[in-house]
Amino acid sequence: MTINQEELEQLAELGGAEEVLDQTQDMLDSLPELAEGETFTFACHEQVPCFNRCCAELTLPLTPYDVRRITEGMEMSTESFIQTYTDKRTFPDTGFPLLLLKMNSGPGEQCPFVTLFGCSVYENRPGACRFYPLGRATSPAADGGVTERFFYVREPHCHGFDEGTQWTARSWMENQGLAQYNASNDRYMRLMAMVKASGKPLDERMLPMIILSLYQIDKFREFLEARNVWCKLEISDERRKAIMEDKDAALEFGYDWMELVIFGQCPNLVRKV
Repeated sequence: MTINQEELEQLAELGGAEEVLDQTQDMLDSLPELAEGETFTFACHEQVPCFNRCCAELTLPLTPYDVRRITEGMEMSTESFIQTYTDKRTFPDTGFPLLLLKMNSGPGEQCPFVTLFGCSVYENRPGACRFYPLGRATSPAADGGVTERFFYVREPHCHGFDEGTQWTARSWMENQGLAQYNASNDRYMRLMAMVKASGKPLDERMLPMIILSLYQIDKFREFLEARNVWCKLEISDERRKAIMEDKDAALEFGYDWMELVIFGQCPNLVRKV
């Protein structure tokens, strides 16, 4: 079973999803840490004997940014994607949703997007897949950012370490295009951490709004227009235009919106008096 260290380390910190964590804690405890500047050798391509082996029997959490990228690439509505490709669970300690990619039923339990020639959504693959064979764990930093730790996973079947380029964690993240994934995912994790720190899990009635605001950008935009949310906020015409035209801007607004809804205030979003 392949588990992304970043997601599960943060799940462990936030609590809940016990059935996921119970299956993976032993693996997490055994992962070697990759020091700053330390290198590893890795390559993955069709000629590697284990090609596609890591794309099966996955416990793969999907973040809002993952869903935003995959659905855009597939030209599929977020509602249809969530219904078709995910199992929904909830973090008991926070009340936030946990969307897990649904594996195909039958022998091997393969990822629904894997083919004989590799990943059919490769350009928009989830952050967890991009990180492999690394994992990233984060904790809040004093300056408001995050402190990072990196690990690497050497599964018995994987021959990717037998050849390839020398990488550091930083060069691997750059090569895999992870900067925007990390920025968005860290924002989501910070919001969940704020709720956990409050000691008050969200009311279950809040769950649909979180899924709408963060996982269903297309429907969220319709909601904003239909409810004329703009008239209730101090928001520039420039930002409003960006939200309606750019999905990354819309997702960033979704994080701010949920922070405002949950806590009654947000540094980046102010209600009109």
